[in-house]
Amino acid sequence: MNPYNGSHHSTYHESLPLRRVAQTWWPLAASWLLMGAELPAISAIVARLAEPKIHLAAYGGVVFPLALLVESPIIMLLAASTALSKDWDSYLKLRRFMMRAGALLTTLHVLVAFTPLYYVVVAEVIGAPPEILEPARVGLMIMTPWTWAIAYRRFNQGVLIRFGHSRAVGLGTILRLGADGVVLTVGYLQGTIPGIVVATSTVIAGVIIEAIYSGLCVRPVLRNQLKRAAPIESPLTFTDLMAFYIPLAMTSLLNLLVQPIGSAALSRMPQALESLAVWPIVSGLIFMHRSLGIAYNEVVVALLDEPKSTHSLHRFATWLSILTTLLLLAIASTPLSIMWFKHLSALTPQLATMAHLSLWIALPIPGLNALQSWYQGAIMHKRRTRAITEAVAIFLLASSAILAAGVGWGQVTGLFIGMAGFGIGSLAQTAWLWYRSRPVLRDLRARDAQAMPLQAISSPITSK
Repeated sequence: MNPYNGSHHSTYHESLPLRRVAQTWWPLAASWLLMGAELPAISAIVARLAEPKIHLAAYGGVVFPLALLVESPIIMLLAASTALSKDWDSYLKLRRFMMRAGALLTTLHVLVAFTPLYYVVVAEVIGAPPEILEPARVGLMIMTPWTWAIAYRRFNQGVLIRFGHSRAVGLGTILRLGADGVVLTVGYLQGTIPGIVVATSTVIAGVIIEAIYSGLCVRPVLRNQLKRAAPIESPLTFTDLMAFYIPLAMTSLLNLLVQPIGSAALSRMPQALESLAVWPIVSGLIFMHRSLGIAYNEVVVALLDEPKSTHSLHRFATWLSILTTLLLLAIASTPLSIMWFKHLSALTPQLATMAHLSLWIALPIPGLNALQSWYQGAIMHKRRTRAITEAVAIFLLASSAILAAGVGWGQVTGLFIGMAGFGIGSLAQTAWLWYRSRPVLRDLRARDAQAMPLQAISSPITSK
């Protein structure tokens, strides 16, 4: 093919190589995938300890959703740090914000876990079954370091990704899972430790180890790369940071608000305890497939800075969406699902059948996540983060409407209604992100098109 003919096809042929996209994506995807394996591993051990239904419901229906909700404002620190940690001054301002937010949210976690506020939130608002109230409270107390450790880790990981060290993120996750494995093994072999204590101690050991590793790993990057980076033209102000980050924080808050809303709805539908027990196991398997697409968001944010990258990044997102859907379909349509739920997760035959059926309802969710990361990354590249908040608000409204209808109807198992609500909500969210990203993508394609004449002129000279 003649590289100088100026054709549309040849221009894209010379755009950002898909191999480069894949090299940036796979360590992050591996990290997310390994994190996704954490919940199934915990569920598999807890299911083999005493009173598994109660402890699985306490962890998956109360502790994990509430811990996620409290930490939700700092979840997007990974994306913010990747996008904004371009010079030393910006890094210091982000770090100050991270430490203050971590302290404030940890205080909130303590108030919920250690004061009578717990019973207001869990017993009255969520309406959790009485038998899981006390085990869940113990678990929430153990989870106290969670928020600050996550904030510190994600902030440092954003810097690593920004400066081309995404593999270090994957290595940190391997260390986290190693710590998980040690605690789970001790809990299983000891045999008398309550399942909720084993589950939450595992999570806390893992996130603390990974946070420490990320802090050590980022030090040479700060010293040798970030401090030497040229200051950006327009210094990052606190107002700029808040304008960029507050919509992202609201996005996380709204996104994770659906977890306790889902728990509250499942608690009020048929087979409540069974649905709450199966929910974390099914969600864990689905999250492993979603994680491949979720990891793509930071790839888009990091690589859209490069000219002629739009087509390749869009193409990769499309293939990623197809791949994640086919992977979940391969499990749902074969005996693999029964092996996963019955033998690996140790669910009873009745609960394993419930879990298997719910996979079919959730089938589109992983593919939609990949597309969301593409649209979301493009929007973040232009710092128009309000659109992301709007999309998540639409997701929350759509999924909550389905859950409310299920509670009102009262004839269908809560697990199935929950999966349907999340699937329809994800579809609505993806549609809105597509709509709001169109002007951004139009500008990016115009930017890439402007690079064509320059390349056509300079390439022959370079070849001589």
